[in-house]
Amino acid sequence: GTIHLFRKSQRSLVGKLTHEFRLVAADRRSWKILLFGAINLICIGFLLMWCSSTNSIALTAYTYLTIFDLFSLVTCLISYWVMMKKPSPVYSFGFERFEVLAVFASTVLAQLGALFILKESAERFLEQPEIHTGRLLVGTFVALFFNLFTMLSIRNKPFAYVSEAASTSWLQEHVADLSRSICGIIPGLSSIFLPRMNPFVLIDIAGALALCITYMLIEINNYFAVDTASAIAIALMTFGTMYPMSVYSGKVLLQTTPPHVIGQLDKLLREVSTLDGVLEVRNEHFWTLGFGTLAGSVHVRIRRDANEQMVLAHVTNRLCALVSTLTVQIFKDDWIRPTLSSVPIANNILNLSDHHVIPMPSLKAADNLNPVTSTPAKPSSPPPEFSFNTPGKNVSPVILLNTQTRPYGLGFNHGSAPYSSVLNQGFGISGMGATQGFRTGFTNVPSRYGTTTRGQPRP
Repeated sequence: GTIHLFRKSQRSLVGKLTHEFRLVAADRRSWKILLFGAINLICIGFLLMWCSSTNSIALTAYTYLTIFDLFSLVTCLISYWVMMKKPSPVYSFGFERFEVLAVFASTVLAQLGALFILKESAERFLEQPEIHTGRLLVGTFVALFFNLFTMLSIRNKPFAYVSEAASTSWLQEHVADLSRSICGIIPGLSSIFLPRMNPFVLIDIAGALALCITYMLIEINNYFAVDTASAIAIALMTFGTMYPMSVYSGKVLLQTTPPHVIGQLDKLLREVSTLDGVLEVRNEHFWTLGFGTLAGSVHVRIRRDANEQMVLAHVTNRLCALVSTLTVQIFKDDWIRPTLSSVPIANNILNLSDHHVIPMPSLKAADNLNPVTSTPAKPSSPPPEFSFNTPGKNVSPVILLNTQTRPYGLGFNHGSAPYSSVLNQGFGISGMGATQGFRTGFTNVPSRYGTTTRGQPRP
């Protein structure tokens, strides 16, 4: 290949981020988001200064919602960047999961901020500081106006999808019950309050209402503890609103199957299994790739005489209506019947030689044997209480002569010898005569029920 002497060095992480940011900034749609982001930073700076001057933790909790709006703007920029990027060999399914990761990170950070407010509020209950209401109401309306203007002016596709797909929060449920009662009296408000309100608009209005109540109670009765109570209420509303979104986006990151499409997938898989030529559908796996994008893979086993392309077209046509990114693997039924070998077996494969040797344990040294028991003697152990002279123990290999062959053998020649000849020959061992029994292997030790010499009775 070509040798590059002066190869350009790889970009650093900051360089890659700068390149991707320029790619997003080149789109005119992102200019509006960047403008709102700059205004958001200025607004956050003023709100944090007013929080410090008023010493109000409730206004601090409400300012965290403005910081969450900044995270939502960043998520919207990531959504535009994902639409510009194409799948690569590293990210074969595209970059849609970056949207899911951005939503998950934003909601988790909002919940961490709510936990921080709860911790600070618990400390303030022990020693409640004085609250200055000079800029408390001004900061409330500035934050409310900017939050509503940001939410309603910019179409944030990831958060709009999550707010509709995730389960309702406890704040939405209570407001929905109240809205049904109001809509029963004034039916014209049903288009605004029903079926469910936008959770972000709802929490902005509820937080501003809590701050207005705090301002009035402090101005009338100097009741400073209500500021801490309002901070706890705003933190609980924030946590309850963000938690269902975190759960939903976390399940998407874990590649779980959406519960609302399980019934439809089962119906489609049953239809696929009844197609002509399909024998089995297995190893099916369906998961949410991004917001509104379902991916899946399935293995289909077909008959050996079926047309692979035809079955693939039918399966894809059935599943592509629900699964946008689909991978189907077709394989034919390739089971093979076991075949028996028709080649005759040679006669000498299983035949042994006419004289075969049965290996027996070799005799040990004579100095290690006890002449009474024929067992190895241990100088440090006492003599055994019983003696067992097992036949065949300490006997050299025996050579058997094969003179007969069984008629139904498989080539084995089994030699036979009369039982009397075995007793008379003494297994062919020197020094072992015909009068020797099976209890010992020494000729000078008499049998218990035999005779010492031929024809002489036992004394």
